[in-house]
Formats: sequence, structure tokens, C-alpha cells
Amino acid sequence: MKRILSIALFLMGAAGFAAAQITTPTTDVLGAHLNYGRGCAACHAPHSGAYGNGVAKTADTGSGNIALWGEDVGSLYGQTIITGKSEHGSYSETLPSSLTAGTPDVAGVLMCLSCHDGNLASGAMMQNKVYETLPATYGTANNIPTLLGSDKGTAGNYLNDHPVGLNATMGCGGPYDWDCTIDASGNVLMTGAASSRFVTNYGFFVSPGKYQNKPVVMCTTCHNQHLMNVVSVTQGTIDPVTKLVTAGKTGLPSGSYATMFFIRAPYNPASTTAGSNQTAQFCRQCHGGESNEMAGSTAGTTF
Repeated sequence: MKRILSIALFLMGAAGFAAAQITTPTTDVLGAHLNYGRGCAACHAPHSGAYGNGVAKTADTGSGNIALWGEDVGSLYGQTIITGKSEHGSYSETLPSSLTAGTPDVAGVLMCLSCHDGNLASGAMMQNKVYETLPATYGTANNIPTLLGSDKGTAGNYLNDHPVGLNATMGCGGPYDWDCTIDASGNVLMTGAASSRFVTNYGFFVSPGKYQNKPVVMCTTCHNQHLMNVVSVTQGTIDPVTKLVTAGKTGLPSGSYATMFFIRAPYNPASTTAGSNQTAQFCRQCHGGESNEMAGSTAGTTF
């Protein structure tokens, strides 16, 4: 009887993970960044940078020199924006003065804002509406804005957005943080008792930038601009005794998982599973103080 029960529980768990996975996405993974059919060339101009993308005059004299970037970012150079507030206060980010600045906020923030700012950089073809079909639980707010500096509120207000930039550092050991450590190169090591358990239960998929040997939050920390609706997961090695991941960044079974909004981890608010907490788990990768593990709960991840 015990053997039958164990097999039944295993099959139920396997079925749950299978339901969370997408083996064959039915739409192009580039999603909204197909830009009405223009595809990769909407952001990356194979010739002549922003000029090659139809910009007649640009203040960005280095346009296209990095990543063949085809959007005019000249109006953003050296601008200071005050990004979102947190328990630590608000954050000041002075954008790089060129695409060759060499800091992580070039590709991690500046390039993103060339399309997603709407205030200082308003020339890109953004419609300021969400591309994806939203779950019914989102209510009637179907036009979720996609611009940081012009989001139907006060023009130039960035405080209602998540902090990003070279001053938006990630920490360990504080009242709001994980029991993790940061090594000399700025890597976040989820090796504490609670943080390592979280990696087994969900994972650590975020990609912080590194500045002055500290991990910093970029737009690309949470978002993978090339994959809108799916994320490929590779399970790490799980210790047979402790059941913790000893190599790799997740204990989830390998496979393709549903995501939304270009989030770089399993994230599916459209899940119909009662008690699904995967979207909360994504945020807890950095906000460890609000996690099950740090609060002493044994809850894992429910898809």
C-alpha cells in the first residue's frame, strides 16, 4: 500500500510539473519584440546603426557601433533619472555618456530605454500597451503601459518603476535579503541554509549586472529581451542526502516553462492551479526577506 501511495504521489508531482511546462510554444518566442514584423532589425540595424533604421538625424554619433544598435540613444546620454523607491529609498541613475562606456547599464538600461522611455527618448515605435493576452485575474487594465518615463502618469516620473542602475545594488544578510553571500567579483552566492533551499524549490534565474565588484539591478536582470513566452530550464545536480542543488541554478526538472513579459524564469500568472505561487517566487529571488524559506515555511513552488 505504501509503495502504491508513493508511486501515486510521484505521478501527481510529475503531472504538476508537466502542466507547468511548454514543450512547443505556438507563437514566435520573440513575441512583442517582433515589432509588427520587423523582427531583429527593429533594434539591431545590420548597416549604419540608427541611420540604417530610418533616423534622419541623430545625436548618437556612435550609433550602431555596439551590438549593431539601431535606435537613437543620443537624447539619453548623461541624463539622470530617479528610479523606483524601495525600503532603502529612491535610486539615482546617471545614464552612460556613450555606448562604449563599458558599464553594465549600457546594454542593461540605456539600450532598453531607447524604446521604453517615452520621455527623454520618444522617437521609437512603442505603442505603450502590453502585447500579450492578459489573464482574467488582471481585471480590466488591458493597456498596461510599457514606457518608464511616460506611463499615463506624470511625464518624467520614474519613481513608480522598479529601481535600476549602477546604484541599485543587491545585498545579502539584511532584514530584507537572503542569507546569501557576495564574492569578491560581485557574484551572488545562494549558499545559505534558506537561500540554497529556495534554489532547490524554485531557482536563481536573475542576471544581475556587476559594477565595482557589486551586483546591480538592470532591466536585463529580470527580463530576457529575446524570449517573451518561454524559458528553458536545466536542472542542477541535487545532493541525494540534503536534496539541495549542489551544481546549477535550479532544482526544477529540466524543460521549457511558460513565462510572460520576457521574464527570464518560470512566471505564469495565467496558471489555473489553485495556490500557484510561481510569480511570487520570481520576485523572491532577490526579495528573500519575503520568502517562505526565510520565514520558516516549508512551502515550495506550486505551478
